[in-house]
Amino acid sequence: MSDEQAWDARYAESHHIWSGKPNVVLVREVSDLPVGRALDLGCGEGGDAIWLAARGWQVTAVDISGVALERARQHTAEHGVTTIDFQKRNLSAEFPDGEYDLVSAQFLHHWGEFDREAILRRAAAAVAPGGVLLIEGHMDTGPVHRPEHDDMPPLPGPDEVVKSLDLGDGWEVLLAEEHPREHVIDGVAHHRTDNTVKMRRRDG
Repeated sequence: MSDEQAWDARYAESHHIWSGKPNVVLVREVSDLPVGRALDLGCGEGGDAIWLAARGWQVTAVDISGVALERARQHTAEHGVTTIDFQKRNLSAEFPDGEYDLVSAQFLHHWGEFDREAILRRAAAAVAPGGVLLIEGHMDTGPVHRPEHDDMPPLPGPDEVVKSLDLGDGWEVLLAEEHPREHVIDGVAHHRTDNTVKMRRRDG
Protein backbone atom coordinates (compact mmCIF):
# COMPACT_ATOMS: atom_id res chain seq x y z
CA MET A 1 0.00 0.00 0.00
CA SER A 2 1.38 3.42 -0.97
CA ASP A 3 1.54 6.33 1.48
CA GLU A 4 -1.31 7.98 -0.40
CA GLN A 5 -3.48 4.87 -0.14
CA ALA A 6 -2.64 4.52 3.56
CA TRP A 7 -3.75 8.07 4.33
CA ASP A 8 -6.85 7.78 2.15
CA ALA A 9 -7.78 4.66 4.12
CA ARG A 10 -7.16 6.48 7.41
CA TYR A 11 -9.44 9.35 6.43
CA ALA A 12 -12.07 6.96 5.09
CA GLU A 13 -12.47 5.47 8.58
CA SER A 14 -14.73 8.35 9.63
CA HIS A 15 -16.55 11.37 8.22
CA HIS A 16 -14.41 13.58 10.47
CA ILE A 17 -10.99 12.47 11.67
CA TRP A 18 -10.10 15.81 13.27
CA SER A 19 -12.17 18.40 15.15
CA GLY A 20 -12.37 20.94 12.31
CA LYS A 21 -10.94 23.58 14.64
CA PRO A 22 -7.50 25.15 14.06
CA ASN A 23 -4.63 23.80 16.10
CA VAL A 24 -4.33 25.63 19.42
CA VAL A 25 -0.62 26.40 18.99
CA LEU A 26 -1.17 27.80 15.50
CA VAL A 27 -3.79 30.21 16.82
CA ARG A 28 -1.59 31.23 19.72
CA GLU A 29 1.57 31.79 17.71
CA VAL A 30 0.14 33.27 14.51
CA SER A 31 -2.65 35.57 15.70
CA ASP A 32 -0.29 38.54 16.09
CA LEU A 33 1.59 38.05 12.80
CA PRO A 34 0.89 40.37 9.87
CA VAL A 35 -1.06 38.50 7.20
CA GLY A 36 0.63 37.44 3.98
CA ARG A 37 1.25 34.18 2.13
CA ALA A 38 0.98 30.96 4.15
CA LEU A 39 1.89 27.37 3.37
CA ASP A 40 0.06 24.67 5.38
CA LEU A 41 1.88 21.34 5.13
CA GLY A 42 -0.21 18.25 5.81
CA CYS A 43 -3.41 20.28 5.89
CA GLY A 44 -5.73 17.32 6.45
CA GLU A 45 -9.38 18.33 6.52
CA GLY A 46 -8.51 22.02 6.35
CA GLY A 47 -9.08 23.40 9.85
CA ASP A 48 -5.86 25.43 9.98
CA ALA A 49 -6.05 26.59 6.36
CA ILE A 50 -9.62 27.82 6.78
CA TRP A 51 -8.74 29.71 9.97
CA LEU A 52 -5.78 31.38 8.27
CA ALA A 53 -7.76 32.30 5.15
CA ALA A 54 -10.59 33.74 7.25
CA ARG A 55 -8.02 36.06 8.85
CA GLY A 56 -6.85 37.30 5.45
CA TRP A 57 -3.95 35.00 4.66
CA GLN A 58 -3.43 33.78 1.10
CA VAL A 59 -3.09 30.07 1.79
CA THR A 60 -1.55 27.16 -0.08
CA ALA A 61 -2.64 23.95 1.66
CA VAL A 62 -0.99 20.63 0.83
CA ASP A 63 -1.81 17.03 1.68
CA ILE A 64 -1.06 13.60 0.27
CA SER A 65 -4.64 12.36 0.71
CA GLY A 66 -7.24 13.12 -1.92
CA VAL A 67 -9.95 12.08 0.56
CA ALA A 68 -8.73 14.68 3.06
CA LEU A 69 -8.48 17.40 0.43
CA GLU A 70 -11.99 16.79 -0.85
CA ARG A 71 -13.25 17.17 2.70
CA ALA A 72 -11.18 20.31 3.15
CA ARG A 73 -12.69 21.85 0.00
CA GLN A 74 -16.18 21.05 1.26
CA HIS A 75 -15.44 22.66 4.63
CA THR A 76 -13.96 25.68 2.86
CA ALA A 77 -17.15 26.16 0.85
CA GLU A 78 -19.22 25.87 4.03
CA HIS A 79 -17.18 28.71 5.57
CA GLY A 80 -17.38 30.90 2.45
CA VAL A 81 -13.58 31.05 2.13
CA THR A 82 -12.20 31.53 -1.39
CA THR A 83 -8.46 32.15 -0.97
CA ILE A 84 -7.11 28.64 -0.40
CA ASP A 85 -5.13 26.80 -3.07
CA PHE A 86 -5.39 23.11 -2.20
CA GLN A 87 -2.67 20.93 -3.71
CA LYS A 88 -2.30 17.16 -3.61
CA ARG A 89 1.37 16.41 -3.13
CA ASN A 90 3.60 13.75 -1.64
CA LEU A 91 6.03 16.02 0.19
CA SER A 92 8.69 13.32 0.17
CA ALA A 93 8.82 13.64 -3.63
CA GLU A 94 7.65 17.17 -4.50
CA PHE A 95 7.28 20.51 -2.77
CA PRO A 96 5.20 23.62 -3.58
CA ASP A 97 6.95 26.48 -5.37
CA GLY A 98 7.28 29.99 -4.02
CA GLU A 99 8.17 31.86 -0.84
CA TYR A 100 5.84 32.25 2.12
CA ASP A 101 5.57 34.57 5.11
CA LEU A 102 4.42 31.60 7.20
CA VAL A 103 5.15 27.93 6.73
CA SER A 104 3.22 25.74 9.16
CA ALA A 105 3.85 22.04 9.75
CA GLN A 106 1.36 20.87 12.36
CA PHE A 107 1.92 17.24 13.41
CA LEU A 108 3.64 16.27 10.18
CA HIS A 109 4.24 12.64 11.10
CA HIS A 110 3.92 9.36 9.26
CA TRP A 111 4.35 5.72 10.18
CA GLY A 112 7.02 3.78 8.36
CA GLU A 113 9.73 5.31 6.19
CA PHE A 114 9.43 9.11 6.18
CA ASP A 115 12.23 11.67 5.95
CA ARG A 116 10.59 14.36 8.07
CA GLU A 117 13.87 16.22 8.52
CA ALA A 118 14.35 16.68 4.77
CA ILE A 119 10.79 17.95 4.37
CA LEU A 120 11.20 20.42 7.24
CA ARG A 121 14.45 21.71 5.72
CA ARG A 122 12.60 22.30 2.45
CA ALA A 123 9.89 24.03 4.48
CA ALA A 124 12.52 26.36 5.95
CA ALA A 125 13.87 27.10 2.48
CA ALA A 126 10.38 28.23 1.45
CA VAL A 127 10.17 30.88 4.18
CA ALA A 128 10.59 34.44 2.90
CA PRO A 129 12.97 36.87 4.67
CA GLY A 130 11.27 38.02 7.84
CA GLY A 131 8.88 35.07 7.70
CA VAL A 132 8.12 32.40 10.28
CA LEU A 133 8.47 28.62 10.33
CA LEU A 134 6.12 26.96 12.84
CA ILE A 135 6.50 23.25 13.60
CA GLU A 136 4.30 21.33 16.01
CA GLY A 137 5.03 17.71 16.79
CA HIS A 138 4.04 14.83 19.05
CA MET A 139 6.37 13.41 21.68
CA ASP A 140 4.39 10.16 21.90
CA THR A 141 1.98 8.15 19.76
CA GLY A 142 -1.01 8.90 21.97
CA PRO A 143 -3.45 6.95 24.11
CA VAL A 144 -4.91 4.81 21.31
CA HIS A 145 -2.58 2.14 19.97
CA ARG A 146 -2.69 1.58 16.22
CA PRO A 147 -0.62 -1.23 14.64
CA GLU A 148 1.09 1.19 12.27
CA HIS A 149 2.53 3.09 15.26
CA ASP A 150 4.89 0.15 15.80
CA ASP A 151 6.74 1.17 12.63
CA MET A 152 7.00 4.88 13.41
CA PRO A 153 10.49 6.37 13.77
CA PRO A 154 11.41 8.04 17.07
CA LEU A 155 9.55 11.28 17.71
CA PRO A 156 12.07 14.12 18.23
CA GLY A 157 11.98 16.80 20.90
CA PRO A 158 12.14 20.52 20.08
CA ASP A 159 15.89 20.86 20.51
CA GLU A 160 16.42 17.89 18.21
CA VAL A 161 14.18 19.52 15.59
CA VAL A 162 16.13 22.78 15.73
CA LYS A 163 19.46 20.93 15.51
CA SER A 164 18.33 18.79 12.58
CA LEU A 165 17.27 21.88 10.61
CA ASP A 166 20.82 23.27 10.91
CA LEU A 167 19.75 26.69 9.63
CA GLY A 168 22.65 28.78 10.93
CA ASP A 169 22.84 32.46 11.83
CA GLY A 170 20.25 33.51 9.29
CA TRP A 171 17.51 32.37 11.64
CA GLU A 172 16.25 33.31 15.10
CA VAL A 173 14.74 30.67 17.39
CA LEU A 174 11.64 32.26 18.92
CA LEU A 175 10.36 29.18 20.71
CA ALA A 176 11.50 25.60 21.31
CA GLU A 177 9.53 23.90 24.06
CA GLU A 178 7.64 20.82 25.18
CA HIS A 179 4.15 21.24 26.56
CA PRO A 180 1.35 19.04 27.90
CA ARG A 181 -1.92 18.62 26.02
CA GLU A 182 -5.23 17.11 26.98
CA HIS A 183 -6.53 14.74 24.32
CA VAL A 184 -10.18 13.72 24.72
CA ILE A 185 -11.19 10.43 23.10
CA ASP A 186 -14.70 9.02 23.55
CA GLY A 187 -15.30 11.40 26.41
CA VAL A 188 -12.17 10.36 28.29
CA ALA A 189 -9.35 12.89 28.82
CA HIS A 190 -5.82 11.63 28.20
CA HIS A 191 -2.65 13.56 28.85
CA ARG A 192 0.14 13.57 26.33
CA THR A 193 3.14 15.73 25.40
CA ASP A 194 3.71 17.76 22.23
CA ASN A 195 6.42 20.22 21.25
CA THR A 196 6.62 23.52 19.40
CA VAL A 197 9.42 25.05 17.34
CA LYS A 198 8.96 28.60 16.04
CA MET A 199 11.73 30.27 14.04
CA ARG A 200 12.00 33.52 12.12
CA ARG A 201 14.16 34.00 9.05
CA ARG A 202 16.17 37.18 9.42
CA ASP A 203 15.78 39.94 6.84
CA GLY A 204 18.67 40.32 4.41
